[in-house]
Amino acid sequence: MNAPRGTYDVLPTETSKWQYIEGKIRDWCNRYQFQEIRTPIFEYTQLFQRGVGDTTDIVQKEMYTFTIHEDSLTLRPEGTASTVRAVIKHKLYAQPQPLKLYYMGPMFRYERPQAGRNRQFTQFGLEVLGTEHPSIDAEVIVFAYQLFSDLGLKNLKLDINSVGCPKCRKDHKEKMMQSLSLIRQDLCKDCDTRFEKNPLRILDCKNETCKELTKDAPMLINHLCEDCNDHYSKVKTYLQALQIPFNENPRLVRGLDYYTQTAFEIMEDSIGAMSTICGGGRYNGLVEQLGGPATPGIGFAIGLERLLLAMEAQKVEIPTMNHTDVYAVSLGQDADVICSQWVFELRNKGLSIEKDYLSRSMKAQLKAADRLKAKHVIIVGETELETRVAIIRNMETSEQQSIPFEKVVDYILGGIQ
Repeated sequence: MNAPRGTYDVLPTETSKWQYIEGKIRDWCNRYQFQEIRTPIFEYTQLFQRGVGDTTDIVQKEMYTFTIHEDSLTLRPEGTASTVRAVIKHKLYAQPQPLKLYYMGPMFRYERPQAGRNRQFTQFGLEVLGTEHPSIDAEVIVFAYQLFSDLGLKNLKLDINSVGCPKCRKDHKEKMMQSLSLIRQDLCKDCDTRFEKNPLRILDCKNETCKELTKDAPMLINHLCEDCNDHYSKVKTYLQALQIPFNENPRLVRGLDYYTQTAFEIMEDSIGAMSTICGGGRYNGLVEQLGGPATPGIGFAIGLERLLLAMEAQKVEIPTMNHTDVYAVSLGQDADVICSQWVFELRNKGLSIEKDYLSRSMKAQLKAADRLKAKHVIIVGETELETRVAIIRNMETSEQQSIPFEKVVDYILGGIQ
């Protein structure tokens, strides 16, 4: 039986890659003092309608929504709305600010499956709440840059923009509607829907016809209020001070309605056209919109499937996380019992140990040890049982030592730890 379309299994041969990336992520989160938050994988549908926005493709087309006992529930399509909901519920905004949180887990969107885009996918995201300081905008962006660099990615491109505040957007909306009114009938169906509610999102349309029709549309970056313009200028100053190259993209608005001021995307070109592997921005009104006190926020999300694809395309070598310290080779029941005792004790001491469970020949067991890249092998056969002296072989140097049974554990511990 196949897995549902748009989902996949991560097999043991691949999980070490995921563990490596997840380990790097947690390491960088610790360096930046981010704390993990874990939210349910489904929420009340209203949360995403209010938070993500009812004009977005996610809410209109992509959510997995179902009704149970009259409750409308949705599998989470992104992590920010759920995180903000949890912050409000548990009054985390009352803690010392800024509040720095991260999440990592499965998200769900109904869309056409393709490379790096699945209906169930894994997302890592950061959220910083409680400060409007432009240096935190730069810090969030730099976090992603440092993480990608540590993972070995190259040829990164950072696009930034400011999508303003409600004041800027109100003035710009009028100019947009006036500018696009004559070509509205030629826009795609989605853009026609966005025209009345959120015309700014028309600039985010991927339809080539819409891109061409709106090439002369007024850009919000040219209509920012004084505060937003000042904030954007300072964010760029911090990025320049930290020597992070960026490209100003006035059409970058992101696909979610909650963004304000800073918006950004990080892309790489290993699979041909530039592909976005990280996107985010500021959302100063979201906490208030979802019922909490006015609390500024900024964050980003990274799709781990796309990140893995980019690393593989750039031929980044991912070290194997699994290792075997010792393999116990035994011939016969009595020898196996002795080896089982050592295996038990050495595992308790923190070592990674494996033994034979199929009563195979010594040759076959040694092949198994070699396949697992075991550092040492303990060998107990008939002769070793009679003399009560085990053979311990260093698999890297092929050197062997004869060690009395009662000293095997101490010898192994002394040679490995």
